[in-house]
Amino acid sequence: MIDIENRWALVTGASRGIGLRIAKALANKGCKLIVHSRELQGTKNLLDELKAAGHEVYAVAAELDSIADVQRLISEVRALSNDHLDILYNNAAMMTKYQPTFEPTEEEYRISFRVNTIVPAKLCDVFLPGMIARNWGRIVNVSSGINNQPQLMPYSCSKAALERYVRDMIPTLQGTDVLMNLLDPGWLRTDLGGPEAPDDPDSVLPGALVPVLLEKDQGSGLLFCAQDYAR
Repeated sequence: MIDIENRWALVTGASRGIGLRIAKALANKGCKLIVHSRELQGTKNLLDELKAAGHEVYAVAAELDSIADVQRLISEVRALSNDHLDILYNNAAMMTKYQPTFEPTEEEYRISFRVNTIVPAKLCDVFLPGMIARNWGRIVNVSSGINNQPQLMPYSCSKAALERYVRDMIPTLQGTDVLMNLLDPGWLRTDLGGPEAPDDPDSVLPGALVPVLLEKDQGSGLLFCAQDYAR
């Protein structure tokens, strides 16, 4: 496993659940951390906790269904990191409500793809060229193990499209020390996963860090399942 101390890292959706745990883990590895939530208040407690522990951490806010907010987030991350982002953890996502089969609306598909596919892909498009130019970077896109649930089709399809983005980018990253992979966190008892989920949110670690700490020769386009590493 590689050393990521002093690497600039952005974690989206860091106010709670999976993102909160990943942010703390990256800070404990010595990263210079940027945490995202919809509003700055969402990560205030996390920011205070990590700063009190001596970590370098900053907060940005953006509603990911807003083009203007996403553009502002990109500008702020570039400014904070001196346009030198090393690690991008695309964790933020949304799930539409459970619908009878065939009844998801166009709006549910639109917002699912906007937040779960288009914005993560755009952030990759923005920060990948710099990583390639410096020949170092790690990107993790959080996917899902969801299947056989047509009642959640907008969410499922948006995650499938994100996986296709990652896999189609493999030739571009071939031979570089820039790796982009996928994480299936498991079905966790978070706001998104719901109270009936079988897995504790803490079980996302240490597996969630594995795709960040990969050696160059392990490559891109892999799907890591956090529950495979759960204690």
